[in-house]
Amino acid sequence: MQRNYMVITMEKKQQDKAYFLSFCIEQYKNEKHLSGKEAAEVLERYGVLDYLAEHYEMLHTQSRQWLLEDIDEFISFRRKEVS
Repeated sequence: MQRNYMVITMEKKQQDKAYFLSFCIEQYKNEKHLSGKEAAEVLERYGVLDYLAEHYEMLHTQSRQWLLEDIDEFISFRRKEVS
């Protein structure tokens, strides 16, 4: 019984992360007036999706506006790294 609970808990956490990532893509898309595909490509190009997934525990509690500002700041930082 304990093992099944742990598997269900892990699956739920993965599902929550997936919902969070799709929420972030959707919000970024709307904010920047992009298609879903364009938004996902930008976020993937700069490693934003990995960042959001890695820091899910802290980030999923933040407001929409805070997340969008954090994403913009992260992309700006990554663009400077590439240049």
